[in-house]
Amino acid sequence: MENLVNIFVKSIFVENMVFAYFLGMCSYLAVSKTVKTSVGLGLAVVFVLVITVPIDYLIENYLLADGALVWLSPELADVDLGFLRFILFIAVIASMVQLVEMIVEKVSPTLYANLGIFLPLIAVNCAILGGSLFMAEREYANIAEATTYGFGSGIGWFIAIVGIAAIREKIKYSNVPAPLKGLGITFIITGLMGLAFMGFMGIEL
Repeated sequence: MENLVNIFVKSIFVENMVFAYFLGMCSYLAVSKTVKTSVGLGLAVVFVLVITVPIDYLIENYLLADGALVWLSPELADVDLGFLRFILFIAVIASMVQLVEMIVEKVSPTLYANLGIFLPLIAVNCAILGGSLFMAEREYANIAEATTYGFGSGIGWFIAIVGIAAIREKIKYSNVPAPLKGLGITFIITGLMGLAFMGFMGIEL
């Protein structure tokens, strides 16, 4: 249990997808104009990561990894299908994003309209693919650890986009120099938030 807590906390703060690796920046910058749309997209990303990371864990460990097919036959112990990793991971992500898109359209047509093209673009959000690739690279011991990592990564991305959206709503009423308005000041604030999150690297987990 303690190990799962460690993975969860690290994935949110120490290994934050936005502030540590700068993944998923296109959606992060484009959709973070209002808190409402940011919350919707953030929850969608959390949902997709929670579903895709454990599925990709099973695919990696029982299909793609070197010797993973030994459960089918001892003769397949030398088979390595790792070259299919990107294709299969992206296929799983695209399927889950399609499911999320249908759910959001049914439950909240207004949010669906506000998110626009950025909802289906979750399929090519590098933070989603990054979550699955980092999971494979770190070789988590079981599916519980992989799922915890996916959930924590999603929460970290959610905190990042909602945080910057709240700041952007406030600075609309601030005296920002004209050349820095819009994305200029957003990049600066993102850099400062990234520096702040680097402080969590000192946490002993």
